[in-house]
Amino acid sequence: MSSPKRTSFESKKKKNNLAMTVPTVAFLTAAAVVTSLRGLPVMAKEELTMFVYIGFATLLFLVPAALISAELGSAFSNRKGGVYTWIGEAFGQRWGFVGIWLQWIQNVVWYPTGLAFAAAAAAYALNQAGLAQAHVYVGVFCIVSYWLATLVALRGNALLAKIAKYGFLVGTVVPGAALLGLFIYWAATGHAMGWTTATDPAVATVVNGDSTPRLLPLLTGLGSLAFLGNIMLLFAGVEVQAVHVGEMKNPRRGFPAAMLLASGISVAVFLLGSIAVAGLVPYNDIVLQTGVFDAMGTVLVGLWNMNWLVQILAVLVCYGALSGALAWISAPSRALLTTAHDGVLPPILQKTNKAGVQRNILILQAIIVTAVSSIYLFTADVSGAFFLISTVTISLYIVMYMFMYAAAIRLRYTQPHLPRAFKIPGGKIGMWIVAGIGFIAVAFALLVSFFPPTQLPIGNPVTYVALVAGGLVVFVSAALLIYHFKKPSWRDGSPDQEPHEASFNPATPATALPDNPAPREPQKAGAPS
Repeated sequence: MSSPKRTSFESKKKKNNLAMTVPTVAFLTAAAVVTSLRGLPVMAKEELTMFVYIGFATLLFLVPAALISAELGSAFSNRKGGVYTWIGEAFGQRWGFVGIWLQWIQNVVWYPTGLAFAAAAAAYALNQAGLAQAHVYVGVFCIVSYWLATLVALRGNALLAKIAKYGFLVGTVVPGAALLGLFIYWAATGHAMGWTTATDPAVATVVNGDSTPRLLPLLTGLGSLAFLGNIMLLFAGVEVQAVHVGEMKNPRRGFPAAMLLASGISVAVFLLGSIAVAGLVPYNDIVLQTGVFDAMGTVLVGLWNMNWLVQILAVLVCYGALSGALAWISAPSRALLTTAHDGVLPPILQKTNKAGVQRNILILQAIIVTAVSSIYLFTADVSGAFFLISTVTISLYIVMYMFMYAAAIRLRYTQPHLPRAFKIPGGKIGMWIVAGIGFIAVAFALLVSFFPPTQLPIGNPVTYVALVAGGLVVFVSAALLIYHFKKPSWRDGSPDQEPHEASFNPATPATALPDNPAPREPQKAGAPS
């Protein structure tokens, strides 16, 4: 006989499932991939060679990632955990935990860069553009805004999804369209394109004082491709909303459709927006944090003297950047909650509030973000800190993707009869081609991420490499140590905890799981696990 508590829990779960439609998951995913317009100056810094980088990221990274996520997401649509379940079913719980840990921790480390862009937007909205390079302001803004975002996330997925969905439309699509419109006007009225001012041999050739933009990158070493990792990171995240497949009405068909829609939206926003920034802002004036607003100001302020409109658009961009943060704040931590329920993390991290939100994990997440954001408080070089933090997140995320691609291949052999509503065509050969291309692409991006970029001054190269390599070693080792020292009693959870579903159970093959597995009963203290 079901207890009232369990009946209430299942009713609440059913209600939440029906709330996640294809457009909602697609916009959440697009918001998780794009997050904001902050990536446009990064790609614009590559001028017209951006087409090569965006093409690489789209064809060799985004498309394989979307296809693999669609197959694995639909195959395990009755399971929670996302990449934790996918990798765990292929290689065991230990490596499944390492995979979701890397997805979660890179997300935590990434927040200070995403929020730094929101800080720049807020500075422009206040007509105080100089604040965007004021390191104390940026650090305080990141810390305060993240804690406010955490409070919103603690209210539950319904509010979070609504803010993130409309934030992406209002705060990313609308200002992005405005930026594109300004670029079209600038070009149509005969003004010089920003890329004609470039003299850096990495992006242009100069003959008799005339600059011609390059279409192909100048390869003088792996350092000239260092931006590739940053651009690939901008397209990362297509798999993160897989934890919501269990909340969709028809996940086996709906999730693949949502992935395809999200991919198309993401490419369109990045490609068109980057061209606009590169065309409106002279090469030497492109700043990673403020390039979007400088591009808008080229026409709105330089030609029309409408600074007030830049302020309004900056408000929208700030909202979009903050909503992008919200799109990431719940999903990876929700998947990490699944590992806690499986006994990999201590009971204190299994705690959820009345809305079913992973309270203590979100609080821990906020504490780590506060610590990383404090880097801004102690360094005057905001751009350097911005790029370095981004590079550390790249290496962490790329390793997770390598696990994901390898898991997709292995599961075709170990669980060939697993129901897959969406299946990459071509059988095992098709899977090897798609996942193999994705694996090689991210492995190459990982390699070049260890080489200091030739396009930016980064200080001591040895320090740069040490920080990137050290971050990767420390965070991967942390996951392995946590798993090694886990205790069997952690599976018992807390007496007052809501019932939950175990996403990964090595003793139970995925094919044997029912479509709607019953929540696992909390064990009594001392019971065998």
